[in-house]
Amino acid sequence: MKKISFRNDVLPLKDKLYRMALRITFDTAEAEDIVQDTLIKVWDKREEWPQLASIEAYCMTICRNLSLDRREKKEAQHIALDENLHNRPDVSTPYDKMAASDSIRILGELLKGLPQTQQDIVQLREIEGKSYKEIATVLNLSEEQVKVYLFRARQRIKQRYKEIQGYGL
Repeated sequence: MKKISFRNDVLPLKDKLYRMALRITFDTAEAEDIVQDTLIKVWDKREEWPQLASIEAYCMTICRNLSLDRREKKEAQHIALDENLHNRPDVSTPYDKMAASDSIRILGELLKGLPQTQQDIVQLREIEGKSYKEIATVLNLSEEQVKVYLFRARQRIKQRYKEIQGYGL
């Protein structure tokens, strides 16, 4: 087992933790608080670190659970995705900017329409770039379940997006 260092192994995860918390709560202040609480909980459990297979999965699991708990407690309202939350390449014409903004908004709404587990899997796989094994560890699922949920989420988003884009043609 590798010796785990808070500074070298845990602190670099704070951006990933923030993105996960933000995606679940849709509240920047709440996401920052969740990351702080996650780091505190991880620090308080430092005697358990040697038994962990992955400190990253451990941190992500704590962050996810705190985020879900906070969202349920406060019944946080989801805000629309916009360019302030995501970096996009600059598009040249006003029409292109409007079309890109609409696409991001539609995809955000479609993502919010998925069951929570599928939302988490899409977040971890497509945005965070996690492997199926890492996602399975974080969400307490089998790798096969992760693959099935991800496939279903992608299919549903694709189908609904085509319906929306094809409406009126």
